[in-house]
Amino acid sequence: MQGVVKVFDPETGIGVIVREDDRSEVYVRPGAIDGSMFRMLRQGQRVVFDFREDDDGPHAANVRFGSDGF
Repeated sequence: MQGVVKVFDPETGIGVIVREDDRSEVYVRPGAIDGSMFRMLRQGQRVVFDFREDDDGPHAANVRFGSDGF
């Protein structure tokens, strides 16, 4: 799934991604970002992620930067 970072707090690791397919918001939980040891997102950044839904609602898992330049 693809989306755009709406907001992200690097101190807490919590943020929100807006899905591209239906514009709904998906929460980013601490530890959800793959790859870089910096594990940081910035507002407006395009990302790829796995969508999960559980008792706490929809959230992103395995958030990563796309290989096609975004």
